[in-house]
Order: sequence, then C-alpha cells, then structure tokens
Amino acid sequence: MVVQRTFRHRIFINFFVVFSIFTLAVLVYQYDREKSYRTGQLENTLDNISEFTHQYIEHKRIFESSDFKSLDTLKSLLPIANTRLTIVDMTGKVLYDSFVADVQNIENHLGRPEVQKALYSGKGSSIRLSNTTNQKFYYYAKNCKKYFVRTAAVYNVDIIKFLKTERIFLVFIVFLFGLMWVLLHYTTRRLSEFIVKLKDFALKAGQNEDISKMDSNFQDNELGVIRRQIIQIYDNLKTAKDDLTSEKEKLYGHLQVLKEGISIFSAEKHKILANSHFIQFINMISDKSTISAEHIFSIPEFSKVVDFIEQYQLQQIQTPNKELPQIEYTIEKSEKFFHIRCIIFLDKSFEVLISDVTRPEKQRLLKQQLTSNIAHELKTPLSSIKGYLETILNNPNIPGDKQKYFLEKAFAQSERLTDLLNDISLLNNIEDAGGLFEFKSLKLSPVIRDVIENLKSRLTARNMECNIDVGNDVVVNGNESLLFSVFQNLIENSVNYAGNDSHISIRKYLEDDKFYYFQYSDSGAGIPEEHLTRIFERFYRVDYGRSRENGGTGLGLSIVKNAVLLHKGEISVRNRAEGGLEFLFSLSKK
Repeated sequence: MVVQRTFRHRIFINFFVVFSIFTLAVLVYQYDREKSYRTGQLENTLDNISEFTHQYIEHKRIFESSDFKSLDTLKSLLPIANTRLTIVDMTGKVLYDSFVADVQNIENHLGRPEVQKALYSGKGSSIRLSNTTNQKFYYYAKNCKKYFVRTAAVYNVDIIKFLKTERIFLVFIVFLFGLMWVLLHYTTRRLSEFIVKLKDFALKAGQNEDISKMDSNFQDNELGVIRRQIIQIYDNLKTAKDDLTSEKEKLYGHLQVLKEGISIFSAEKHKILANSHFIQFINMISDKSTISAEHIFSIPEFSKVVDFIEQYQLQQIQTPNKELPQIEYTIEKSEKFFHIRCIIFLDKSFEVLISDVTRPEKQRLLKQQLTSNIAHELKTPLSSIKGYLETILNNPNIPGDKQKYFLEKAFAQSERLTDLLNDISLLNNIEDAGGLFEFKSLKLSPVIRDVIENLKSRLTARNMECNIDVGNDVVVNGNESLLFSVFQNLIENSVNYAGNDSHISIRKYLEDDKFYYFQYSDSGAGIPEEHLTRIFERFYRVDYGRSRENGGTGLGLSIVKNAVLLHKGEISVRNRAEGGLEFLFSLSKK
C-alpha cells in the first residue's frame, strides 16, 4: 500500500535534498581545497629542495665536473627525512640518485610521469611505486634547462598523514548539517501548520461554513494579515454570491411565471436559459416534439429569426439612440396565433420571446366580424322602420287603422333595435371591462324567480311550466344583473324555440368546495347535432328566418357563455335523449 506523503513531508524532503546537495558540494569543494593546499605545501618544500640543489650544482659546477657524488653532503641538510634526490639529464639518463649507488644500471627516466610533466611544463609531480627501489614515493621534478632535479619523499605514514585533511572540518560540517536539519524540521512544521489552516479555511469556505470565527494563532504577523485578507475576500465573495443567487432565483422565478416564452442564446446559438413556456410554445409551433430550445433554429416558422441573426453575425452592431437590433412578427399555427420577437445584444448573444396572442388576435377578428354582423343586423330593423315611416309620410290619406298598424310595426322594430344595442353593449362590457362589474355573495334562487316573474306573461302565453330546484342556501359570488341576464336569455331561448306546452327545469345537481353545478333543460325539439358547437357564437342562428320571426338578437347564448366564464365557471350544451336541450354550467362560490 502506497502511503501518500503529507505536504509537510514533501516540503521537508525538498528542502532536505537541496540542503544536502549544497552541503555535499561545500564538503567536496573544501576537501579538495584542503588537499590541494597540503599538496601545495609538500610540493613547495620539494621545490625549495630542488632549487637549493640546482643552486648548489651551479655553484660547485658539478654538472661540468660530473662530480655528482659531492651531492651526498646535501642529505643531512634536507628538511624532510628520507628525501630522495635524483639528477637526470635532458636525455633521461640518471646522473645521480641518493638512494642508489650504482646509477649506471638505472634505466632511462625520460618516460617517468613527473619528468615528462617537467619537460613540457617546467615542473611535475606524481605518486607511484619506484621500479628501481620498489618503494612508493611522492615525486617532484623540476626542469633546470640542462638537467632535471627530481626530489622524492617516501610515501609513508608521515606523508600520508600530512596530506590528509583535518577532521575538524568534517565535524563542523556534520554539526552544521544537523543544525540545519533541526531548523528545517521546525520551519516546515510551522509552514505546514499554516498550510493546514489555509486548507481548513478553503474546505469550510467551499462548504459555505462561517470561517470568521475559526480559531487560529496567526495573531498580527504576516500570516495573520493573510488570514484576515482571506476572510475579507471570502466574505465579499459570499456576499456577492448570495446576492447573485438571490437575483438569479428572482430572475428564474420571474421567467417561470411569465406567460410569455423566453430564451437567451449565446452568439454560437447555444442556450443560456429558457423557461418552460418557451419549450411549450415551440412544441405547439413545431411538427416534432422536443425539449431542446435550440430546436427553434430548425423550425420553418422561425426562418425570419434565423436570417435576422445571421445578418448581424458578421457585422458590428451599432446602437444609435441605444436601440438594439430587433425583429417581430406574428405567425398562425393550428388556429393559434404567436407573436415572435428577437433582440440581438452587443456581444452578439440574442433573446427570443414568444407570446401567445391567440385570445387578443381572435378578439380582434371577432370584433371585425362583430362589426360586420352588427352593421348587417342593424340594417333590417332600420330599413323596416324607415319603410313604415315613409309609407305613412308619403300616403297622408291612409286609413287610421293602417297608420296604427305601420306605427306598431315600426315601434316593434325599434324595440328590437334597442334590444340588439343593449345586448351588444352588455357583451362588450363582459369581454372588455369585466373587472367593472361588482361581485358579491348573493342567493341565486331569488334571481331566478325574478326572471320567471319578468317573463311570466310570455311563459303563460305559450303554456310553459318552470320547475326550480335551487335552494335558498345556494350562495354564489357573482353580479346580480349578469346572473339575471344568464337565466333570462336561457329561458327566452326556450320560449322562442322550445315550442308551446314545453317544460323548463332548473336545478342544482352537484357542488364541491369551489363551485355549484347547475342543469338547465327544456322539453323542446332540440337542435341538430352539427349546430351544437356553434350556438354560443354571436349572431349564429340555426334557422335564420324563424329566429328573426321570434325576435331574437342572436346574442343571447353568447352573453350566457361569457357571463358564466366571467363567474369563473364553464358551460356546455347537449341534446337530451328524451328531447329538448340541456345546458350544464358551473358558478363559483367565492
């Protein structure tokens, strides 16, 4: 098992290796210097002997007289005991040797190392075994122009000891090494403690723990300053991070509650962020399901956005009056309308917004249709009134009973015109200004009975009965005039189209914590199934001619539906199996 070294061990080993190399280098250098110094001392002594011998030979003219035996007198004068003195001519012939009496038998010395060095350098030395005496010498040769003077000290214990370096230096080096080891140990331990504390700071900071109260011995030295700076930087970063996190959460929360789809992309068309509505809308627009915001660039309906982005990819965006490049247009897909908007920022990143404008767009189209329908619907009563009045004005001698007939017809058309204008006004108020209606808790049963009382004469004329099964405990949160209009239009629809001797039923059949559920039905003939989905449309009539004869405006059921929706409810219609129509709707309790 490999044990991982601690940071302290690694620092100590690194310092130890560096100091060991430095110490070894100093030791080698000092050893070599000491040895060179002692060798220099020995060679200097031998050189003095050689110079003294040379001076003696020159003074006594021994080289000319060849009386080299007289050199024996120098033996007692040499400062080193057992010093060997040899005279060699330039050819290598030994002329004198203080250790050998018969020099004639000594082999040529020109090839000796020390003589070769002296031949080319003026002097030379070597330590070797003598072939002549079979002793080990420290040789020193000096070139004296005509001959070589070679001195040699027997390489015995005294010479070896003399050349040996002093041990006190080694002791000093070992002591210094030990001292540095202790200092390194202490220093690395202190440094390691600081690093460990920094590690603890980092770990706690990484885990978002409070580091300001961490115990430490840094005090007021440099490490204390570093500690305080780290804490300050950490606090600043934590504050900035908390602020950014808070703002990020607000941004994401805001994006998720937006009804618009929004996504921000980098200049390379990579998604930075996108809310759920954006994914939902591009799935509604695209023919393929996806969870990737980047899928937008492959949808044909967004080709304008892609072309617009590519137009600015290679251009420097200029922002006169601080306006960023943008494009917006509306597309239609599966009977839904979406408003697309793209904005390119200075760094070439861009934002795409998708808004579902189906409701306002359809309302705009409906208003256009309504305007056209209103103009068409108003023509008939106005033309009738104008025709009756012109008949009376152009025929002053018309009989009185005819004048009365025409006036009654004109009055009936004016009443129809008034009802039409009132219904149009009510419907517009429900759709465009629903918030202006006052809602309060009210009992529904009295409202229904007021409607029946108001239509009693018309019900009696058609011999129609109403059965009400709505208790006095049914209290809804609603507007009394709108609820009155709901039930009045439903009952008038039955009066106009259910036929004589029909039966009307209004009952509450269910309730939960939020809603009451009602059933309105009549026993008339009902309507063809293909018309059921459209009877809540404005001015839609199953039988146009018959509807006009019955005096309906064509807006009654549209008012019913919009009023129920304004009360947070829903409404549907179906034919009853036993005959007649059945409306099912709900009204909010609060």
